[in-house]
Amino acid sequence: MTERLARTAHVKRATRETEVELHLNLDGAGVYEIDLPVPFLKHMLELFSKHALVDLTLKATGDVEVDDHHLVEDVGIVLGQALAQALGDKAGIARYGHALLPMDESLVLCAIDLSGRACLVDDFRFPQERVGNFDVHLAHEFFAAFAAHAQMNLHLRQLAGGNAHHLLEAAFKATARALRMAVSYDERITGVPSTKGIL
Repeated sequence: MTERLARTAHVKRATRETEVELHLNLDGAGVYEIDLPVPFLKHMLELFSKHALVDLTLKATGDVEVDDHHLVEDVGIVLGQALAQALGDKAGIARYGHALLPMDESLVLCAIDLSGRACLVDDFRFPQERVGNFDVHLAHEFFAAFAAHAQMNLHLRQLAGGNAHHLLEAAFKATARALRMAVSYDERITGVPSTKGIL
């Protein structure tokens, strides 16, 4: 079995609106420590860590007294940057991942390609505008930032759903499970899984 380098990353981002610091270990056990003043997103990231089996430490502050938008987007940016950094040249990984995940009446399909090309496609039709104090439409901003800065294709499809909380929980868990598959090593793969020789 080939000895692998540790796939970890530490990323900081500071703007006039937010400050985000994140540690990521792709080969973890789903251990998380998240300090984030957006309770619903905090809960979603805890689920993400547990289902992706990545260790995640996050401390983030921002102008949430104005709106959650800046902080939600910036957390997506930093998580994407950390994923790209931790993956390195992507040699030996499966590259593709998918998950079909139910959450009670909701059903979400996620497909990922760690292609080096950024693309988000989603089609959520939320029956409520908010979950607690969280504007559900900010989930799009999070996933768009995550996909863009991880340089991956991310498709999220709502196949069924009648509750916004359940839809978003299914989306985060499905993304986590699909990512877990995509970053996994396949010992039969030599080098980068692309005929171009680079991702």
